[in-house]
Amino acid sequence: MTTETILSIFLGVGLAASVGFRVFLPLFALSLASYFNVWELNNSWEWIGSLAAVITLGVATMVELFAYFIPWIDNLLDSFAVPLAAVAGTAVMVSTVANLDPVVTWSLAIIAGGGTATAIKGAGATTRLASTATTGGLANPVVATVETGTAMAVTAASIFAPILAAILVIIILVIIFLIYRKLRPKSN
Repeated sequence: MTTETILSIFLGVGLAASVGFRVFLPLFALSLASYFNVWELNNSWEWIGSLAAVITLGVATMVELFAYFIPWIDNLLDSFAVPLAAVAGTAVMVSTVANLDPVVTWSLAIIAGGGTATAIKGAGATTRLASTATTGGLANPVVATVETGTAMAVTAASIFAPILAAILVIIILVIIFLIYRKLRPKSN
């Protein structure tokens, strides 16, 4: 495996994790990175770097970012975003992974990309539901701010420092696991 392949996997995993926080933000960032020739995408995914994709994903990103700051609307968005995160997480992995057999690429994309995005999006949706239930939605903008900030940080790290992004993803997944372990009911 080449350095390019390893970095492309780290890029994909980092962006997939970001998709778990905000579906369109990492896709928009990937679109910009491709448009400005920061990252080269697989041939069949080069369209993501087109001006039309940059504009479309930019608008979708802005709508998504603002909508998550509206209590109750954010919960509605999560009902669509959880399955969408699985698809988008898989897509960013497939579009970025370089020099691997298609079977390996798709397997990695579904498991690492879709799985990571879904785990993070599921944890975020659960957090938002708990926030809505306990505060009537008043604390939801705080949750949205943390998620958006994390998505921006992991997305930027993914594009400019993929190894750091992979480390951040591991830390995020460990934190989610530890919180889940602490909150799950104990069996007798």
